[in-house]
Amino acid sequence: MPRITVIECQGCPPLRALTFDALGLIKVIQVQGEKGLPEVVDRWGQPDPDRAVLVTSLSSDHENPRLGVARKNRVVEILDPRNGAVCGTCEVGSTDTSQSVNGRRPDNDPIIGLHVFGKDRSNKFLECTEKGNAIIRSFKTDVDMTSMPLDSPAGWKICGSGTVLCCQVDGTEKYAAFGGKGVEPNLWDLEKPSKLWTAKAPPRDSIGLFTPTWVTAMTFLSKEDHRKVVIGTSQHQVRLYDIAAQRRPTLSFDFREYPIKVIKEDLDGYTVFVGTGSGDLASFDMRTGKLLGSFKGKCSGSIRSIATHPELPVVASCGLDRYLRIWNTKTRALLAAVFLKQQLTSVIIDSNFIAATPTTAGDATVVNPDKFESEADHVDQVEINELSAGLKRKSSKKNGKKQSEDDGKKPKIKKKKSKLDI
Repeated sequence: MPRITVIECQGCPPLRALTFDALGLIKVIQVQGEKGLPEVVDRWGQPDPDRAVLVTSLSSDHENPRLGVARKNRVVEILDPRNGAVCGTCEVGSTDTSQSVNGRRPDNDPIIGLHVFGKDRSNKFLECTEKGNAIIRSFKTDVDMTSMPLDSPAGWKICGSGTVLCCQVDGTEKYAAFGGKGVEPNLWDLEKPSKLWTAKAPPRDSIGLFTPTWVTAMTFLSKEDHRKVVIGTSQHQVRLYDIAAQRRPTLSFDFREYPIKVIKEDLDGYTVFVGTGSGDLASFDMRTGKLLGSFKGKCSGSIRSIATHPELPVVASCGLDRYLRIWNTKTRALLAAVFLKQQLTSVIIDSNFIAATPTTAGDATVVNPDKFESEADHVDQVEINELSAGLKRKSSKKNGKKQSEDDGKKPKIKKKKSKLDI
């Protein structure tokens, strides 16, 4: 019989998450109450393997948010994340005429990167393909875009050879980083567009062997600073690049023995969450490269996406094991998990969600992040107190045992010498 480990979930704060899977379904996961469990409250779309979701992006515009979804059939959909209404769809093409037929991208060039811009560049999105074709397109939200021409797309070529596997846009939405198999990490200015910086290949090892470039994940260390980029490689290595310092990594370390599949930055500006192909999830301090700790509870499949909450110390992860897991970033404990039946490709936490109380539908429950962090610190303090109490009990038992042994021994009585003995 297989060994089964049961993990007790503590419950998570109110939140709303969107998950995307290999059958093209979008599921809305919602948690009500201060320590509730996640439930599937809505499902958008019909199952279709040809409409599998590859990459997603949520705009930073809180007043009029837009959700971008890139599918396997070369269609990009712009949705309203609040109700799932389709605001616009378009079938994207390729800027490389030598590899396109009638303005359409071939089937072997899927989309690997998508970013929907916010207020400053509203109604625009960036999409990048495996062959290095990057395009900034405009979309209109009033009519269907399938029968309308796009407004003068600005495109460029990322690389001449290799396969682009990851694309990331910084918080200011002015710079984008790219990398992949045979493609060194490089940084582009999206306003021109022009290449600003390209990483240099790492030197040969001690026995003279060269490690080929294979970037599988990347992120900016801070949303406001585009100069520091963290990448993960297929050789289970995490690297930190500082474009203001040098072209080679300023910090590099290995993590386990499987490829790095996803890297996500934390809100503090120096912590990153790393997920591997074997289901390991851990957090690192990129100032020193120190492992802060691994998250409790082993995932049984490759982790494909990590999302952080903009206010609460909560992180969500999903992958090929079909589970959405929600963790506490302070204690790294599993708060909740829900089985979603399909292999998951992406997860997004809705930052505009306000949970309604079950008593009154009009009122809303406001969660205090400091209270949630204090509860996590309280849990740590309770564990420390229990540990110290256990040590005290153990010490008292030893002292009691020693005292009983001393009590059991017969005391030695000194005989006084009498006059007869003398």
